[in-house]
Amino acid sequence: MTEKAIRIESKQMQDVLYKLFVKYKFTKEKAKLMANVYTESTLMGVNSHGINRLPLFIEYVENGLVKIDAEAEKVETFGSIERWDGNHGPGIVNATKCTNRAIELAKLHGMGMVALRNTNHWMRGGTYGRQAADANCISILFTNTKPNMPPWGGKDSRIGNNPLVISIPREQGHVVLDMSISQFAFGKINDYKLKGEKLPYPGGWDNNNELSNDPEKILSNERGLPIGYWKGSALSIILDMLATLLSAGDSTYKIGLKEFETGISQVYLCIYPEVFNDKALQQKLINEIIDYTHNVEPMRFGDKTYYPGEQSSKIRAKNLKEGMLVHSGVWQKIMVLSA
Repeated sequence: MTEKAIRIESKQMQDVLYKLFVKYKFTKEKAKLMANVYTESTLMGVNSHGINRLPLFIEYVENGLVKIDAEAEKVETFGSIERWDGNHGPGIVNATKCTNRAIELAKLHGMGMVALRNTNHWMRGGTYGRQAADANCISILFTNTKPNMPPWGGKDSRIGNNPLVISIPREQGHVVLDMSISQFAFGKINDYKLKGEKLPYPGGWDNNNELSNDPEKILSNERGLPIGYWKGSALSIILDMLATLLSAGDSTYKIGLKEFETGISQVYLCIYPEVFNDKALQQKLINEIIDYTHNVEPMRFGDKTYYPGEQSSKIRAKNLKEGMLVHSGVWQKIMVLSA
């Protein structure tokens, strides 16, 4: 715990955030949902896409970029595939609604997909992967973003860090991959900046076109490093293409023409594995893979390997018991906003 961090209990955070959202004229239902999602993300240890992003969200609300009363609505349907328009409503509310609809379609058809346009930041994408897994569905979810990485070999940012979520339901704990296509999400880079720390690995380019682990230098020009270098660059472009064409929404290019990151495009694909009627076998196969990777000899004594989502579940349990570490400056801003 650093000097600038304080511990906040989950109920306290939920109560404060609920009060804040109601103050800003959200319905009680939406206020409760958003307060829960922001708190859950922080419980998982993802402050960058939880409590730390809240002041920016309120700024978007105040600027009219997030439409408080807007509802996502279906605009086209093709059996198990649907297009929806988010009407620039809150990203968390839209994402929850579209995940639920993709789950419904999957349970009806075996597979269901909702492509969403004109929405806002969904905060922590893993929220919706767990939502699908809790409903016994596999999910593949992704979103485009504003341009914040150079395409490989380029100087200026023209591609997004386009987060990708893949989840698999598991009785002993869901498998949830939640990653941006940049080496570090920009919210995570800001986390290191708030702590006054360097990144453990290079995360982007500085103004001299050199790779850097200095959060200040990377944030000043928003030129993140793609995962896998040229491979991550290609994956970002493909995800942007899929989100854009399936939703008939805005691409990273179009989003980048705006002053603020809004009107983004997302895809929610769910698969209902119980159609195969061999659930016990499925769980056995997943555990076989997990056991095989868990049992590898570590390079360094005391290290351990984890499956996607395992560490965040442990962090959540710890934070429920001890309280969540929150940057005091961020919490002070929220208390002022909610007063």
